[in-house]
Amino acid sequence: MQHSQPGDSPANPETPRPSSPAAGQPGSAVPPEAAPAGAAAGTGAAGRHPGTAAIPGYNGTTPPQPGAAEPDRRVTRAGMIWAAVASALVVLVLLIAFILQNQELVQVKFFGLEGAVSLGMSLFIAAVGGGVLVAMAGAARIIQLRAAAHRRRVQAGRQR
Repeated sequence: MQHSQPGDSPANPETPRPSSPAAGQPGSAVPPEAAPAGAAAGTGAAGRHPGTAAIPGYNGTTPPQPGAAEPDRRVTRAGMIWAAVASALVVLVLLIAFILQNQELVQVKFFGLEGAVSLGMSLFIAAVGGGVLVAMAGAARIIQLRAAAHRRRVQAGRQR
């Protein structure tokens, strides 16, 4: 049974500790050869940064740069289109499931027109109609902003 003296810390086999804070370091009072056997393994890169000995090209003197080995990843139009199409397909699948689960016929009246349509289809038509109204309002606002910008450019050209 080992008895520890006051000030001793238990040795961890995975992270060996030198006998003094400066042992094994350049310019220390205790040269690396004279360091205890448990500290000899801790003088290299793996001793300063446990677990880094297996990283190829890492010498332990400088900390590894995060993302240094990763290539630059830029957002491309093709990538954005792919993400938009994938998202649209997910929404379409959910919409199809919604329509198929709501097949009960409902009575619909609109400006004197009357008919029986499935609940899912009637809600889908209402959603598309709302989207068309929002798109029309957005298009009108974009046209207003472009016309105002055009007027400003023309005014700036006349003042020169």
